Amino acid sequence: MMAASLLRRDKRSTAAHLKADLQRADNSSGLRQLRELLDTVLDPERGSDPDPEGLDWCKWLLAGGDAFDEFCRTVRSYDNATLCGLVWTANFVAYRCRTCGISPCMSLCAECFNNSDHTGHDFNMFRSQAGGACDCGDGNVMKESGFCSRHRLKTGENVPSVPWDLLLMSEMVLPRFIITIIQYLRDGYTEPESAADRDLQKVLQQLEPHISFLEELTKMGGAMRTVLTKILTNQQTFKDLSMGQEENVFAKRNYEKYLSALKSSGLVSVEEKGAGGAGAGTATDTSAGALSLLGATAAASLEDSSKEEDQDGLQGVGQRKRVKLSSSTKDPSIMDTLKHKCFLEELLFWTIKYEFPQKMVTFLLNMLPDQDYKITFTKTFVQHYAFIMKTLMKSHESDTMSNRIVHISVQLFSNEELARHVTEECHLLDIMVTVLLYMMESCLIKSELQDEENNRHVVVNCGEALLKNNTYWPLVSDFINILSHQSVAKRFLEDRSLLLLWMSFVSYFQGMNLNKRELNEHVEFESQTYYAAFAAELEACAQPMWGLLTHCKVKETQDYTKTVVRYCLETLQMWFDAIGFLDEPALNQLTFHLPLHRYYAMFLSKGVKCQGLDLDSLLPDQEMLMKIMVHPLQIQASLSEIHSNMWVRNGLQIKGQAMTYVQSHFCNSMIDPDIYLLQVCASRLDPDYFISSVFERFKVVDLLTMASQHQNAVLDSEQERPMLEGALTFLVILSSLRIHLGMSDDEILRAEMVSQLCMNDRTHSSLLDLIPENPNPKSGVVPGSCSFEEMLSAVADFKAPVFEPGGSMQQGMYTPKAEVWEKEFDPIMVILRTVYRRDVQSAMDRYTAFLKQSGVNTGNPWPPYKERTPLHPCYRGLVRLLHCKTLHIVIFTLLYKIWMDHQNMSEHVLCMVLYLIELGLDNQVQDDKVEEEPCIEEHCHDSWFPGTSLLSNLHHVINFVRVRVPETAPEVERKRERERERETPPSTSSESATFGQSSRRLTGNWRENLREAQVFSLVAERRRKFQEIINRSNHEASQAVRPKSSSSRWLPPGSPPQLVTEILEIRESMLSLLVKLHQKLSAKQNSLSLSWLAEVDPAHHAHGDGLTAIERILAKAAARSRHSKRCLQEICGKVCPPVPPKKNSPGDKKSMDKEERRQRARERQQKLLAEFASRQKSFMETAMDVESPETDAVMDVGSAEPLDSEVLYDCVICGQSGPSTEDRPTGLVVLLQASSVLGHRCRSDTPKRLPTTDEERIYPEDTCGATHDVRLSLMQRYFKDSSCLQSVSVGWDGGVYVQTCGHTLHIDCHKSYMESLRNDQVLQGFSVDKGEFTCPLCRQFANSVLPCRPGRGIETGAWHTPSNKSLSTLVKEVEDLQEQLGIFPVSASVKQRDPILAESNLSKEMESVIKDIKNTTQKKYMDYGKNPGSPDNDFLFMYSVARTNLELELVHRGGDLCSGGASAAAKRSCLNQLFHVLAMHMRLYSIDSAYNPWTRLTQTTHSREPEFCDDERPEVPMLFRDVPSLLIIFILTMPQPLRKEHFTCVVKVLYSLQFTQALAALSIRFSREERLAWSNTGAAKKNMPNSDKSWESLLGHVISELTKAKDVYDTNSEEAFVLSSSVWSPQSIEFTLQQLCLPFLRLSCLLQHHLYGDSLPGCLMNPQMEVLGI
Repeated sequence: MMAASLLRRDKRSTAAHLKADLQRADNSSGLRQLRELLDTVLDPERGSDPDPEGLDWCKWLLAGGDAFDEFCRTVRSYDNATLCGLVWTANFVAYRCRTCGISPCMSLCAECFNNSDHTGHDFNMFRSQAGGACDCGDGNVMKESGFCSRHRLKTGENVPSVPWDLLLMSEMVLPRFIITIIQYLRDGYTEPESAADRDLQKVLQQLEPHISFLEELTKMGGAMRTVLTKILTNQQTFKDLSMGQEENVFAKRNYEKYLSALKSSGLVSVEEKGAGGAGAGTATDTSAGALSLLGATAAASLEDSSKEEDQDGLQGVGQRKRVKLSSSTKDPSIMDTLKHKCFLEELLFWTIKYEFPQKMVTFLLNMLPDQDYKITFTKTFVQHYAFIMKTLMKSHESDTMSNRIVHISVQLFSNEELARHVTEECHLLDIMVTVLLYMMESCLIKSELQDEENNRHVVVNCGEALLKNNTYWPLVSDFINILSHQSVAKRFLEDRSLLLLWMSFVSYFQGMNLNKRELNEHVEFESQTYYAAFAAELEACAQPMWGLLTHCKVKETQDYTKTVVRYCLETLQMWFDAIGFLDEPALNQLTFHLPLHRYYAMFLSKGVKCQGLDLDSLLPDQEMLMKIMVHPLQIQASLSEIHSNMWVRNGLQIKGQAMTYVQSHFCNSMIDPDIYLLQVCASRLDPDYFISSVFERFKVVDLLTMASQHQNAVLDSEQERPMLEGALTFLVILSSLRIHLGMSDDEILRAEMVSQLCMNDRTHSSLLDLIPENPNPKSGVVPGSCSFEEMLSAVADFKAPVFEPGGSMQQGMYTPKAEVWEKEFDPIMVILRTVYRRDVQSAMDRYTAFLKQSGVNTGNPWPPYKERTPLHPCYRGLVRLLHCKTLHIVIFTLLYKIWMDHQNMSEHVLCMVLYLIELGLDNQVQDDKVEEEPCIEEHCHDSWFPGTSLLSNLHHVINFVRVRVPETAPEVERKRERERERETPPSTSSESATFGQSSRRLTGNWRENLREAQVFSLVAERRRKFQEIINRSNHEASQAVRPKSSSSRWLPPGSPPQLVTEILEIRESMLSLLVKLHQKLSAKQNSLSLSWLAEVDPAHHAHGDGLTAIERILAKAAARSRHSKRCLQEICGKVCPPVPPKKNSPGDKKSMDKEERRQRARERQQKLLAEFASRQKSFMETAMDVESPETDAVMDVGSAEPLDSEVLYDCVICGQSGPSTEDRPTGLVVLLQASSVLGHRCRSDTPKRLPTTDEERIYPEDTCGATHDVRLSLMQRYFKDSSCLQSVSVGWDGGVYVQTCGHTLHIDCHKSYMESLRNDQVLQGFSVDKGEFTCPLCRQFANSVLPCRPGRGIETGAWHTPSNKSLSTLVKEVEDLQEQLGIFPVSASVKQRDPILAESNLSKEMESVIKDIKNTTQKKYMDYGKNPGSPDNDFLFMYSVARTNLELELVHRGGDLCSGGASAAAKRSCLNQLFHVLAMHMRLYSIDSAYNPWTRLTQTTHSREPEFCDDERPEVPMLFRDVPSLLIIFILTMPQPLRKEHFTCVVKVLYSLQFTQALAALSIRFSREERLAWSNTGAAKKNMPNSDKSWESLLGHVISELTKAKDVYDTNSEEAFVLSSSVWSPQSIEFTLQQLCLPFLRLSCLLQHHLYGDSLPGCLMNPQMEVLGI
């Protein structure tokens, strides 16, 4: 009643009246009036929309009779705030000053920045991403010197105190106003499940004026904020207003809604609560409640918690229980857990529920300058932290929400005092780590690394939205932020249970995003999950690690480092156990993500570098070190594999991963720790073991032999060189990189800067971006005391911006100073830091240009050698890597191979070998006596070198080396020649890859010495060391391990590649090989004179080419060892005889040169003449090849050799003409394509229309492909699978079509051509990596080369002669031919001695082209059998390729042979060569004679049916088999070339089968009466002459035979009756028979044309004529 009268009055006078009432001593009447008035104007029951009238009333009431604006001004005048606290949202422009900032997150608004003095400071202007607040005036976040003039004065001291009545009305009205907002929020909220049309935005829109009003109040200054804080944090007010009055039904219902919302806020769902005890929510009691929300134990006892976590962690990574995020029985229900005690808590709760509306966020942040509010709000925020993250994970707008969460949290956690306070009181660290664990556990999958079946480890799935969308970012960002505070970080490092939890979290990322190498087909879908994986490792693992490392810089924090290292090792051990790792990594698997290894490496590095810890005290035992080394080494080897195109079938994404791994933002969290860890392992493990491991991982062990030929079981020939280069470059990087081994921060910064500037000139901003800074963004700019600018000015000159003619402006660039090029250019650092390989070349080009410009060198300079900074004493063991016998053997072998021009050696290989030698000379092992091993017989490499010092091994002469070579190798030939000349001592068999024998051994008894001598094999050596270290015993591994056999190769059965043992006479030392290489490079006989040694000075040889590098090494060796100097003098004396008197020399030299030139010219002339003669001869033969028996006879008689009519091919690359040989085959340029043209053909001739409705189909069922599929599946239901697969052809859909432009080239020329295309930087329209190219002559697109078989092109002469043999004789001969075993082509020189030997080049190429054919089509078009990958499938696919190409040629000819041979495609056919290649492949499969279709077709005696077991299905009957398929199978499985008489015999026999099938098919179409009639007609004609050739008698015979078998005709009687509406005449029967036999006859004719050169039957376009012609 009273309220109604007040409402009728003017608002201003009412407000003045109420204020006067409330100021009285007895204000009960005023209070009552005010309450009634507010009940009316702020009644949420009045409707769903808040009433703007109520807001207006509140403004008047607050002002208490004054105008509201006037009231605002008055309140502002009492503002006592010392902080700015201006809040901004995303995209606001703000400032950051690193000079003034204490926290790296500090930021200033423009007004405060401009009102303060930041001259000369390191500041930047930035566009805010998530929003922020001004920190001016906050001494915890920035230095006071940076405050603006307004906030520098302690303004609060001069402000008068607030009159008590000014804010009296605010204290009375605002609680009611806030509860009204809360009630609206309660009422408007619906759970996502309960409402499909849930629209929270609508509720927020209606409330916007009210929340804006609150925001306006906060801007009135400190006085109003104090009142608001009091209201928001007052527990009593909340208690009074929250539930509403007893009689108020709306308030009751409203409160219940709030309770139900609260109930669903736990981290476990309702069902889980039922099953697993109480649910989780947010802790009430901030001192002990945090863990009750998150941990697996009661929060009351933190000790218990740590014990349980401990056990949980030690259970084994794979079996780790999921962290149950529910509270213990101590908190029986969620109600006790998440109980709000004040408005602030509930307001934050609804802010979270409504997914952080911007206005609410701004209001909550605007209040922060009030210190009491800030502390309460931070505690409230921490209390709700888990709930916030749960909401974030469910949110559809996680990006926006993330930004707003960080907007709040960064303001709270940047203050160290506050962060420490909530860490201690509210267990913030425990909450964060456990919530992170909870988050990641929602997307765990089983790891497939190593042992796919039994792997117990779990990793995050990078394809999940949580990782792909970076949803975890706000949490990780907060975590990094609080770890930047020393007090918080120390607490974290001291808490054992937390560290264990954190390690288990990191282990979730260990081995994620596993790549498996595709070996057969290109991956269909290129996954982009690697972005998420790299981002996750950097943000969730590496950045917190860098944050922790910043607090481990002084000796006092040693214990923290020791603890982390211990836990890293424990977790690593658990990881190895969980993935089932023993000693070898799984083949063809690669993961770039090893955060546990990197944590261990970085804490190790920091402990040694900054805290003076002893490295050995932090290292595990040798066995563990060996395990730790494996995966980082696997990554380094895989990088080389990726660059060698071994992973090309995995798509571009794998290259993307390799590039990201070394990219500037990732490198010092990924590749740098990996290389450092490998350096640590190398410095502590046995160097021979380590070196052997490296070469084995890089798969180049087989290449490290002195033999000129070798067999590599795992690499193709073109992959060997890049892999060897990769292995050597890696060893150079490992031995020379000092980033973690002794370089100061300034030196690191300088080296990084120089390497980036050497690649290209850079702008300031791009250089700042490219220098890998400490990835923790909170840690300042760049590590090191020296500033970026000082360093930049020391190493680079600035090129000012210039205007270009077009008017555009070129940016100012930094370019390296001349002295940097001269003294500091480090190609090894450049290689390490390049993302693109072209950048290395760019650096070398710039270096060359500098040298030319400065006049130092005009040649082709090599990468310069750079002296290294000394190693930290802890890592001295790394030098032993350069002084181990295994490396010296490898160096010796490679020097020898380069000198001997063996294949796959390159300039880069030599460059790296020389680099390793020089590193060894510059880094001598301190105490050689201790290091050198005694000469024990059992050590299989001791016979090479006496000691381990490189300096003494350089001059050690190796006399004989025993090698394993293929029998085709030139070494075997030379041995045979020697044996013919004189008796040679026998060699014992050995399993070696490479073997050396010193000269003193060979003086005694040969046999004895060779029996004594062990074998040197890298693999055996590594395993022996491994066993020795594991067993801790001295006995050797019982036997050498044979290098893996070539199981993956395609080899004829029963003929493995024969390796024989040969002894090579070497008689060289490393020094002598270096001298000989110097001669080779300089192309002079006496390039190093005896006087040279006396004059040389290594200092002058800093820049130059390979000659300079060799001279520098020789000079160093001579300077450091008198023995080496003496040996060098001897070598130079032997190799370079004394120079004759000077006066004669110039003339002699000239005359000698002249003579040599003449000799060469004569040789060239003879070669050209011989070539012309061969071309002329081939032309004459072609021109005179007339079809006359006389000339044939003359040619036959005159031929001295059977192969005189060899076809000569022109190579379009080298221009030479010659036959194709097994050693140097020629090939046809071909394009292999998958084609489904045949499959789309239809029976009916009616043209197909494009479908216009859903009912119409573009591919009807009557297509050729569908028919054949149905036929095969029907047969497979009733007959034996292997028999079915030889009874049909496939390839109608997805068959491989082979086309050629007709040009030929040598296979080796083609390889060089492909290599040049690969190195060509020009953008091509085809993929060279997939073997694509354009024909060098006609530029037609191609993707393979089809080898031409040696010998005649088309068989003539004896092969063509008609024979008088009877058919039965021929049948028997064909049967014998089929039983001959297939022999694979071998080298001609070996063929005479032993036909079953190593593969020739021709066979390798055939193998390669078969592989190409298989890769052309998809797997589904190759596997039709029930056992995918079986030989039957392979057999079917091979002969179907021949069928496909014959059928497609028929399609090209218009579907028949009427046009004779007019098709252009037919003229350029490659069927002859294709048949030869397929035949060579198919001859390796033998058909069991019991099941051979030929014997079943031609057997004269009627054999009884074979007996089958119950479970075995019968063979396919002959009448069901596809006859053209049988023809192709017979031809391809017989020895090539095939005599024409045998071909004709096969065709005749199969034609009988085809004709019988046609008769049977025809008889099915007859009605019963017709069958009877024709059967009688046939019987009548039987007795007439030539009855066996009359179709009538044959038809009658077939009908009578088929009638005997039951169910043949009965089943289709009704159907046949329908079909036989027309009567069959003899003409129609004859025509139908012709149509049924024509396809077979066409194919036979075409095949004969290609194999024997017979002309095709030319006839008119008339089907009748075609039949006659054929």
